[in-house]
Amino acid sequence: MDMTGMMEMRAEQMAGMDMMMVQKCIEACSAAEQAATMCCDSMMGMADMGKCMSMCMNMADVANTMMRMMMRPMGMDMMSMSAMMDACIAMGKACAEECMMHADMNEACAMCAQVCTNMVMACEAMMGSMK
Repeated sequence: MDMTGMMEMRAEQMAGMDMMMVQKCIEACSAAEQAATMCCDSMMGMADMGKCMSMCMNMADVANTMMRMMMRPMGMDMMSMSAMMDACIAMGKACAEECMMHADMNEACAMCAQVCTNMVMACEAMMGSMK
């Protein structure tokens, strides 16, 4: 069984959620977690990159938490899901903005900024589909 099948099995427990949007958002959060982790790692030893590294670590943590919340529909609460989604969007925007400041000197920052922007768009689309 693939992820789509697993999400369809959980549709009842996540009333008011478009399961395809949930799957896309989970995938976008997973990609953001990975990109932010790799971006942070790429900056090890680089001077004056502490803020960017910290932002990337926070992004990875928030994306992972958001993803895990979406994969646990038994604990689904629309208010907490919305609040976490807002936090994920805010962190994604902040991380993308910070990484864009370094994109010209670090390819991983450019990649992280783009992946975070994609995650923000997926989260915003999901928020728009939530009932």
